Amino acid sequence: MKTRLTSHKLSSLIHPLYFSLFSSTRTLTTSPYLTSHFNFAPCHIHISRILSKCGREKNLYLGSSIHSSIIKNYFFYDPINYTNPRDVIVVWNSLLFMYAKCWALGDALKVFDEMPMRDTVSWNSIISGLLGNGELEIGFKCFKQMVELGNDHLDQASFTTVLSACDGLGFLRVSKMIHGLVFRGGFVGEITIGNALITSYFKCGCSGYGVRVFYELGERNVVTWTAAISGLVQNGQYVDSLKVFVTMCGGLVDPNSLTYASVLSACASLQILKEGKQIHGLVLKHGLESDFCIETALMDMYSKCGSMEDALQIFYSADRLDEVSMTVVLVGFAQNGLEEEAIQIFIQMIQAGVNIDSNMVSAILGVFGTDTSLTFGQQIHSLVIKKRFGANLFVSNGLINMYSKCGNLEESLKAFKQMPQRNSVSWNSVIAAFARHGDGLKAIQLYEEMLLEGVEPTDVTFISLLHACSHVGLVDKGMEFFESMSKFHHINPRMEHYACVIDMLGRAGFLSEAKSFVDNLPVKPGILVWQALLGACSISGNSELGKYAADQLLLLEPDNPAPLVQLANIFSCEGRWRDRARTIKRMKEVGISKETGISWIEIERKVHSFVVCDQMHPQAEVIYAVLAELLLQLADEGYKPDKRFMVHYMGQNGEESQLQSTFCPPN
Repeated sequence: MKTRLTSHKLSSLIHPLYFSLFSSTRTLTTSPYLTSHFNFAPCHIHISRILSKCGREKNLYLGSSIHSSIIKNYFFYDPINYTNPRDVIVVWNSLLFMYAKCWALGDALKVFDEMPMRDTVSWNSIISGLLGNGELEIGFKCFKQMVELGNDHLDQASFTTVLSACDGLGFLRVSKMIHGLVFRGGFVGEITIGNALITSYFKCGCSGYGVRVFYELGERNVVTWTAAISGLVQNGQYVDSLKVFVTMCGGLVDPNSLTYASVLSACASLQILKEGKQIHGLVLKHGLESDFCIETALMDMYSKCGSMEDALQIFYSADRLDEVSMTVVLVGFAQNGLEEEAIQIFIQMIQAGVNIDSNMVSAILGVFGTDTSLTFGQQIHSLVIKKRFGANLFVSNGLINMYSKCGNLEESLKAFKQMPQRNSVSWNSVIAAFARHGDGLKAIQLYEEMLLEGVEPTDVTFISLLHACSHVGLVDKGMEFFESMSKFHHINPRMEHYACVIDMLGRAGFLSEAKSFVDNLPVKPGILVWQALLGACSISGNSELGKYAADQLLLLEPDNPAPLVQLANIFSCEGRWRDRARTIKRMKEVGISKETGISWIEIERKVHSFVVCDQMHPQAEVIYAVLAELLLQLADEGYKPDKRFMVHYMGQNGEESQLQSTFCPPN
């Protein structure tokens, strides 16, 4: 250990430091006035406090300098030569604390090995330092050595320190072993240890043990209740967490900000706006609405429940905002289909000089769709490069999706190849990109490369693969993928997978096989399944099966116009105009109408949107003139419109009309 300050310089620092312990000054500074007017030798307690302060402020330079003085004056810090050994041990423990807090684990271990005497605090300090700095193996070995010394060396801090490091499924066995030591040592009734056990069990994914410890505790404080509620939320048991919260509100312990944040997270996950507003009322009642943690939780709850107005009201009225709250709002816009608003608020953040972090960039990349400006996406990519976010998995995955959705498949693949490391989401994103663009063979090739790299596919992977096989007509390959899900990868198919199989069979003309597949499903067919079957009937022109699928779909979604619109077009393709008229009449009777389709194109950094017979664009006459010329050239080349895709619509007076061309020229 090197001496970094002379004794004279060290003395000039210690005097003002001692004074600063009892002042409101938060930084360790020197003062010539204090140095010249306070001439005394600090005792062991003073040195201990100074070392502790060095640790809290991460001042390794000063802490190690004080250590050098201790080495020089070792006679005064040897418990054998001192009348009160406890004072000396306090100084050595403070040295351990200082080095651990300053992340100097090597020095901390050296101090621990050279200590002339150790007590429980010494063991707790070195174990806490090791576990807190990620040295789990050495930390647990030290705890094992401590246990071997006997129960009299263990206290509450010993157990809570080790339990705080038990985070994840792999630590469940350790948590159970420590629980056994708690019983053996007679610490069962200690509330702090009980709280640590509850937290540890929930973090290890064993909610059953966590709940059991919670109910076995004779005394519960707000930490106990919050640990149980937040633990249930973390394990996806949202309803149970709300039940525990209701029980808590009926008792003598009042919830704190962390309790409310946890139950608001449960409401957000369940998307129960009514209960979320009730909890908001309790927050207002207890005067916690300005708490930063609660404000973020409220914004998250309202946005996930589809109430962006309430989320924005909290956002704009907040006293201060950080990257987390801004990310919550951006994600909320994306989840509620308000992509344009998300982009505008992100631009405002940049213009206001807000520090943009990787989470915010990932959130804004998530709003990109097929109608979003590629130019804006490229600007976001430039920001990623400037801030060096490329190594962030979420950002890189977002870039893959952004480029593929904006139609630039080459840049999407480039972003994938430039990733320093990839996870299953990365592979799923690039496979989905090629599937989305109709290159099913490349998507399958990437899947095979994914397996060679040892990355395990997920259920999302197979949705993309089935989608890819559907668009290139690889029915046998698609069914092979579908069967391998449960057979080789132990993934249970979801309704999305069933819908992809039906779409694949329908596009290939195997309509009877698709109907048989629906009839033999192990679960009750959902909306996606009937939509896929109806779409298959639309492609094949089977009105009878299409009517059956449309009726089933309307039972599940009576206000959805899509089934009747598709059925009407199927009747039109078969020339069954009376049946089509009845379908249109049925739509009018139930009061539903088809949502207008929109097409768009980006020219010179501006996105232009169009609807059928659109005449609102300022260059409408020029556009229609070019379209007419193109149609004449197509006709000369022998093009004939496919009647299956002929547009049928309702006129303004309720009269049915049929477009005989693909556009409506201006009057």
